[in-house]
Amino acid sequence: MSHYDNSNDGLNSTEPSAFLMMGIPGLEALHHWISIPFCALYFIALLGNCLILFIVKKTQSLHEPMYYFLSMLAVTDLGLVLCTLPTTLGIFWFNIRRIGFDACLTQMYFIHILSFIESSVLLAMAFDRFIAISHPLRYPSILTKTTVIKIGLAIILRGMVSLLPIPFLLKRLSYCGKTELSHSFCFHPDIMNLACADIKVNVFYGMIILLSTVGMDLIFIVLSYILIIKTVISLAAKEECLKALNTCVSHICAVLIFFIPMIGLSMIHRFGKNIPPLVKTLVAYTYLIIPPALNPIIYSIKSSHIREPLSCTECNVCVQYFQ
Repeated sequence: MSHYDNSNDGLNSTEPSAFLMMGIPGLEALHHWISIPFCALYFIALLGNCLILFIVKKTQSLHEPMYYFLSMLAVTDLGLVLCTLPTTLGIFWFNIRRIGFDACLTQMYFIHILSFIESSVLLAMAFDRFIAISHPLRYPSILTKTTVIKIGLAIILRGMVSLLPIPFLLKRLSYCGKTELSHSFCFHPDIMNLACADIKVNVFYGMIILLSTVGMDLIFIVLSYILIIKTVISLAAKEECLKALNTCVSHICAVLIFFIPMIGLSMIHRFGKNIPPLVKTLVAYTYLIIPPALNPIIYSIKSSHIREPLSCTECNVCVQYFQ
């Protein structure tokens, strides 16, 4: 551990050489068994999202905005899985708890970027459904391929730029002895709370960024659905209403399984000082592992356009296997 003069209240920092990550508190002896459902979820997430990308790429009829946004969601989910998989399974299988300070900040940065990107993609998907239902005739001219690419680039840029100061704000802090994190991955509030310096700037910036990005995304998603419901109610035929709403069910499920644990985890880290560590851990895993695993399943069940090519792919694999 390197030592510097700490008299300037955080301008000079004492950086730990490494942090110690935590598995599931109180259940360390069962980590090998607990790894089995985690491996299953990681496998489902990797396979499911790869299949979504493969099907959208190979099926010409799916080359439209709704499925381009679904592909963006799948790529983001793959990124989140690959960010947490090495450290989580490293703890469960080999009890490798140590992670270097810079490596921890890098993992944290990408986890938060991908979370912000997922939030923005879900907003883009809500906008897509709003245009498709409220302005069906103008849909092809509004959401062109060029527009979708621009939206995708804007989403990535917003995530990268808004979170760029976070690692530098953490590096300027002093850390005095405490190095044990609450999770098997690095999370901004978790690292911040280990500092023995004034963290008001980190807390303030973190809250401002969270509210101005994820918070605004959620507000606009809700507004989109208010306008969608208003449009659907105005439709004369009941069948048309149900058909229009049915196209939104998958997206609503994806929004709920992402935003509820994300908001819960952020609130727990900032205000839940007396919450048991096990609750923190379960909410964190729900936030980072469950959405990537469930999203492909939800969209495969609810979307016949995804389900039918998936069935054909499975049939072709079976035929090739038995030939």
